[in-house]
Amino acid sequence: MNRFVLKFLLVVCAASCGAHFSMGQDERPAPTIWEERAKERLKRLTSIQKSKISQAQPQDSGLKKRQLKKFKRVLVFWRCETFIHTSIPAGNFALQEMARRTKAFSVDLEDDYKVFTKQNLKEYDAILFNNTTSLKFPEESQRKAVRDFIRGGKGIIGIHAATDNFYEWEDGAAIMGGQFNGHPWGGGGNWAFKLNDPTHPLNAAFEGKGFWHTDEIYQYKPSTYQGAENLRILISLDMSKEAVLAPMAEERFERFNKEYGAGPREVPVSWIREYGKGRLFYTNFGHREDTYMNPVIMRHVLDGILYAIGRTNADATPTAELPPMAVALAPEPE
Repeated sequence: MNRFVLKFLLVVCAASCGAHFSMGQDERPAPTIWEERAKERLKRLTSIQKSKISQAQPQDSGLKKRQLKKFKRVLVFWRCETFIHTSIPAGNFALQEMARRTKAFSVDLEDDYKVFTKQNLKEYDAILFNNTTSLKFPEESQRKAVRDFIRGGKGIIGIHAATDNFYEWEDGAAIMGGQFNGHPWGGGGNWAFKLNDPTHPLNAAFEGKGFWHTDEIYQYKPSTYQGAENLRILISLDMSKEAVLAPMAEERFERFNKEYGAGPREVPVSWIREYGKGRLFYTNFGHREDTYMNPVIMRHVLDGILYAIGRTNADATPTAELPPMAVALAPEPE
């Protein structure tokens, strides 16, 4: 080997080795491969967490035995390209326990884009996006498979960050109903929620009453949010409560007042829609692990899943086409 080349290689090696050994624990580059990022970010549930999640799931679906004879499968996809919610394992386990207890459907957990083929999706009745972020289907055929899936009569279900996706796929954002645009209502806050449609069957878990719940709540991009003209809005933030209004007055969120206008506004949380022959159910609940330990929220999620997979029927007439109805506000804080 040429002595100049050898000398060069030795210098490079020394530099790189020195950099390696001088790099502190906090200076290591963040993992970039999905599997590595997921392994670092997501923790196994404890036995106590599993017990609480399991106990929060509905005992049965409320369906008759003859209705359960037809097998239903749900593909639960949980990959993230950007932010990874630590509640993903809780959500996955909750869905598995919900399926086990109610026997209304089965669950397959997947995180590889390869599942999105026309042939594979034939095996499923719904795709559930569990806190996925910034999904980018590598191939147009995969986008078409998902689009044709719901248009052809199947279901799409979204949990929390499912609306933080499809920034390079307009149809995908439209199917879900909107896209993430910040969350002034942070995960540590206890927020008030109203029932826009108190008698709707997918709101049955709330017994006609608004409520308070601790979770992170999104608002949606005006450019992609499908609005009441296309969505049947089931639940939204209760803007009559000072605790919900307060974040909007914070200086750090002032930019949103320019985008949406100052003062109270409608911030939807759960909705359904028909898309072609198919059905969508989306709820923004699910940022926190303990949301999956809340029996009322879990019943709401189950009812949404049953609707999306065609187990139950529910009126999906867009809210804007309905006559005005009395909403159910949250109770006053104690």
